[in-house]
Amino acid sequence: MTVPVTPRPAAMSRAELRRVLATLCITELTSWGVLIYAFPVLSPTISATTGWSTTSVVGAFSVGQLVAAVVGIPVGRRLDGKGPRGLMTIGSVVGVLAVVAIAVASSVAWFLGAWVLAGAAMGAVLYPPAFAAVTRWYGSRRVSALTALTLAGGLASTVFAPLTAALAGHLDWRGAYLVLAAVLAVITIPGHLWGLRGRWPHTAEADQPDPTPATGPVAAAEPARIARSRAFIMLVTALTTNAFAAYAVVINLVPLLTERGLATGTAAVALGLGGVGQVLGRLGYTTLYRHTTVRTRTVLVLVATSATTALLAVVTSPAALIAAAVLAGTARGVFTLLQATAITDRWGAAHYGRLTGLLSAPLTITSAAAPWAGAAVAARLGTYAAMFGVLAAVNVAGVLLATASPTRHNTRNATDRSSP
Repeated sequence: MTVPVTPRPAAMSRAELRRVLATLCITELTSWGVLIYAFPVLSPTISATTGWSTTSVVGAFSVGQLVAAVVGIPVGRRLDGKGPRGLMTIGSVVGVLAVVAIAVASSVAWFLGAWVLAGAAMGAVLYPPAFAAVTRWYGSRRVSALTALTLAGGLASTVFAPLTAALAGHLDWRGAYLVLAAVLAVITIPGHLWGLRGRWPHTAEADQPDPTPATGPVAAAEPARIARSRAFIMLVTALTTNAFAAYAVVINLVPLLTERGLATGTAAVALGLGGVGQVLGRLGYTTLYRHTTVRTRTVLVLVATSATTALLAVVTSPAALIAAAVLAGTARGVFTLLQATAITDRWGAAHYGRLTGLLSAPLTITSAAAPWAGAAVAARLGTYAAMFGVLAAVNVAGVLLATASPTRHNTRNATDRSSP
């Protein structure tokens, strides 16, 4: 007797893909704005009004980022099999509860626990799961979609830093966080629940790079073997090294510029212009992707971050420092997309969630530790300029690792189609 075969649902239409991408652009902007960028605006007020030390307040936020790194690994594994809708919706609910808990915290211990909860939410709603969703659903058109997503996410500080400051000006920091929790709830919970509907492609359907004689076929059924491979370990180490320097630069840029004689307001403007540089870098990534090999692209981006960090260490005129800050932002913007495409460039999208979770964990931990490490090095050496020179040297180590790291294939990429 012939067993009837249940037809597989059709792939998502262009309209459905546009809905998914629009949803993630809005929810990523909101999630980053509330869970990440509101904190640096409110943290001085939190410390001043509660009497909690700055170290305790900022340390709680850092613990949240460490939790996000750990949570991201199982989230990525589950997302590969089940898709993003349920996980990101639950993450949004947890995020809202966490922000409310932050707002009503009555002790440092409570505040710390609230940020632990926020970290769990971050692991389920920030870039890694969103990258996984776009990568699997968009397939060969993923680069254009990822570029659009990171452009939207890049506006989070532009939108939510002044919004948070305005709320804090009319309310206290607790009231500001309660309003932001409501914003997070209204936008991201229904957004993820409604906007991420659609058939999740089977693992076997995931886009994969062509194998080469040197590397053999992609081990679609063996993500654990990939994670233990020399290529994966060297890639993670190279990107983590670069992330350490990049995040230390961001947090310590204003102190460097004021040390060079710029007014604090001018230094803050330079930092903001670095955000403009990030957008410019991301806009150019599709062209870079089309015309370079995997290894060449990786090395070029890491060289750019190393060179711009070194430039900040040596230039002294205000105009040159501001220009270097913009260039550093440009390199940082491209680095975000390099990280988003690193897995698919080498091993395809079959286990993107799990592998990108493993890749993102040390990068997230590094981003949490880098600001303090950078400040400590500056204190030890006596100047921020010397510290930036050390960061540039650290980046060179990442470049060397990227140069030596094997890739799954080293052919030019097929032209990326425009996103729907």
